[in-house]
Amino acid sequence: MPLEIFKVSEEEAIHVSDTWLFDITKKIFEHVGVSSEDASQAADVLVQADLRGVDSHGVSNMLRNYVASYQEGTYNPTPSWEIVRERASTATIEADQGLGIIIAPKAMKIAIQKAKQTGFGVVTIRNSAHMGMASYHAMLALEHDMIGVSMSAIGSGVFPTFGSEGRFGTNPIAIAAPALNMHPFVFDIATSIVAGNKLRLAKRLGTVMPAGLFADADGNIVDTPGQVPETYNMIPIGGTREHGSHKGYGFALMVEILSTLLSGGIPCTLLETGRPATHHVAAYDIDAFTDVQEFKEMMDKWLMHLENTPPAPGHERVLTPGLEEEEATIRRKEEGIPLHPEVIDWFKVICDDFSIPFKL
Repeated sequence: MPLEIFKVSEEEAIHVSDTWLFDITKKIFEHVGVSSEDASQAADVLVQADLRGVDSHGVSNMLRNYVASYQEGTYNPTPSWEIVRERASTATIEADQGLGIIIAPKAMKIAIQKAKQTGFGVVTIRNSAHMGMASYHAMLALEHDMIGVSMSAIGSGVFPTFGSEGRFGTNPIAIAAPALNMHPFVFDIATSIVAGNKLRLAKRLGTVMPAGLFADADGNIVDTPGQVPETYNMIPIGGTREHGSHKGYGFALMVEILSTLLSGGIPCTLLETGRPATHHVAAYDIDAFTDVQEFKEMMDKWLMHLENTPPAPGHERVLTPGLEEEEATIRRKEEGIPLHPEVIDWFKVICDDFSIPFKL
């Protein structure tokens, strides 16, 4: 769920339409060698993140990183991805260094087709790159009356419980389930206490962070509020063992097993060079388990019951996963997507470099 400390202030924000942002983002992807079809897919993943208020995984943070990786040759703009292992309800994809925001939707479509035939479909992906907002891929199942799941393992910047050196990534998990009249249930979290992209965003914004969200180089939790320093390290959900960090640690390793090992990949910290990402997407056909109409009606009743919980003192309401993002989408469709002036300046520079016309 979005947190205000990771958002550009309204005083600084420059609002742009989602159609403008999609168009210019697509052109930038095309300039670095991505096909028109794949560029549209990539742009959609980023812009949907911005519309939903997940700014850490929208254009502000991710686009510049992707462009740099394409230019450095780390990512393959035209991957020859292929299914290397397959059964009726499962498949494994070799992504050929293809960007996850392009490969994962293709994998989810395969999982959905398999679920239509068998009731459940799961696809693992190896040798890929960042998949963006994990819930984007899980949500692709919603229009098919399915429950979608997606997860990803990348990097090695998170300390294990009691550790002082990174051994795994932020390893996000997302699940999306449809309702009838209520908003879909959409749960999307990193297994670290804060996603790395949120810390980078907070660093750009100069945000004062609460205590306990990251560690210093020795593995000590930073226990005083302050801005994100030049050097920091991430910690699992829970922070300390006393507060349950073993749970975040365990969830991160679960993602590594289901994404990396199950796809035939190798965890990043066991590689001498490179940091390829691995992913896992799955689709559950609700009709294979229960009546779809009854499921959706019960989702409505359940979500409404949760949101009608009397709020604790100092709080206005009780939220359910996906509610704030649904509201943000409606608002940002009308008012525009708020971008930091530094992001606009980056767009101006990159468009000038790529000879792409720039006009807000």
